[in-house]
Amino acid sequence: MQLTIQVTTNDDQYTVETNLFTIVAWERKFKTKASNLAQGIGMEDLAYLAYEASKQAGHVVPAVFDDFVKKVVNLEVIGEGDERPTNEAPTGEH
Repeated sequence: MQLTIQVTTNDDQYTVETNLFTIVAWERKFKTKASNLAQGIGMEDLAYLAYEASKQAGHVVPAVFDDFVKKVVNLEVIGEGDERPTNEAPTGEH
């Protein structure tokens, strides 16, 4: 699963995308499974995904997650996708 998250902080606004590493880090921290994201996501979950994705994208973030959260003004999921989309099913038309 891939999420595109718009991050707005006191100082900046940017967009990041989650990837497998981000999702695994979230699973480990919150002791849950990615399939649970389909049930809904809490703000702490979204903030953690944005935090990890921001680090991977090269954005300078505080070393401590809570300090990152203090700087965030808004988080918004602006896109969802699958990291490994499947091909369309073949049809009778070639």
